[in-house]
Amino acid sequence: MSKTIAIFGAGTGLGISTARRFGREGYQVALIGRRPHALGTLISQLTEQGINAAAFPADLAQTSSVPGLISEISIRFGDVIAYSPVSTNSFIPATELTANVMQSYLNLYLLTPIEIVRQVLPSMIEKRHGAILMTLGSSAVHPSPFMSGVGPAMAAVRNYVHSLHGEVAGKGVYVGTLLVGALILGSAWHRELTSGESGVPAGVASVDPDLLATVLWDLFSRRDRIEARLPVAG
Repeated sequence: MSKTIAIFGAGTGLGISTARRFGREGYQVALIGRRPHALGTLISQLTEQGINAAAFPADLAQTSSVPGLISEISIRFGDVIAYSPVSTNSFIPATELTANVMQSYLNLYLLTPIEIVRQVLPSMIEKRHGAILMTLGSSAVHPSPFMSGVGPAMAAVRNYVHSLHGEVAGKGVYVGTLLVGALILGSAWHRELTSGESGVPAGVASVDPDLLATVLWDLFSRRDRIEARLPVAG
């Protein structure tokens, strides 16, 4: 039976790198993102590299659409779930945060992944096989002034994932997180920040998405820790 991974929030940074890393291990890949044309470009790149991939356009901020989306995807994919969406909302000062604004962050970073897990976990437990990998920003554990909104939502889902890990680890299902404290090269944020410039702005740390994808693979394959952080503090 073919091994599969579904990558939610797939893009030109970590998403495509994760697809390539798992693809080299023989995994078929499902890419989920908002822009059909962009997904098509990624699928073409993977196909050229001999990786079997399919695209599923979807807005992950629309939590109510998750059951139908998972039903469509799970016909072919479902061994590994990798969730690493990019929000269209930037950071916001805590003094400006409102309940309505916060709802959009919660949908994307907390409620949708909870609903995805609710849909896929019973089958994983029944088969005693599967993994859920969540990529988060460092603001989930290191809150900073003027950088709210995303951080509280990520902190909440990190709490959820840590609890989930302890509940399903003995049932054959791995749950883990990757915390990223740097700009991912090649990502949408990277392109926006460097538009019209020669490189990453001074003082902004950056990280290679291929390295992050390798860490995700190590978390999944070794299953010896719940969380990894990059860059490593030293």
